[in-house]
Amino acid sequence: MAHKNDPDKPERVNVSRRSFLKTAGVSSLAATVASVTEAPLAEAQAGPAVVGPGEVPVQLMVNGKRLDLRIEPRVTLLNALRNRADLTGNKRVCDRGQCGACTMIIDGRTAYSCSTLAIEVQGKQIRTVDGLSDGATLHPVQQAFYDHDSLMCGFCTPGFIMATVALVEKHPNATAEQVRKGLDGNICRCGTFTRIFEAATSLKGVARG
Repeated sequence: MAHKNDPDKPERVNVSRRSFLKTAGVSSLAATVASVTEAPLAEAQAGPAVVGPGEVPVQLMVNGKRLDLRIEPRVTLLNALRNRADLTGNKRVCDRGQCGACTMIIDGRTAYSCSTLAIEVQGKQIRTVDGLSDGATLHPVQQAFYDHDSLMCGFCTPGFIMATVALVEKHPNATAEQVRKGLDGNICRCGTFTRIFEAATSLKGVARG
């Protein structure tokens, strides 16, 4: 009979059924967690698809027309339209998203185009001041600004007009408070706020563009 410490005979490990099940359960859970986290971890390490830094094709819908441009991903909507599409109605003034001169309407909402990347608004409907008039016929908002002499140097005017268009399309019979709130993101350095306010409050029932 071999001694219990006989090196030629394997030592018997005393493991209870409960201990075995516990160990097996923890091991299987760890394997499951590892398999679940491996895929996202691999995706995170790979990162999103890189675009640029050179020019890439960008397709924009502006004033109801499709524009096919090649621009760098860092180019703003304002610069893309002014420099590549010759749509110079909206102005580049502060270039910091503070004065509102570059205001455009994107999917029915106003946006500062100087701080909006062109590549991010593909597939959306973009409206600029260049597309408001119908030939020689001014848009009602443009006509109201003309009638009330609501401009001086003109740099802020396109942004104010676009903000007013969005306002009256949302509120066809805008109250004075709604006008103040709707235009509070735009600045006129010449101080024609009173006449801009008069033009905006004179508009009633303007059809949505």
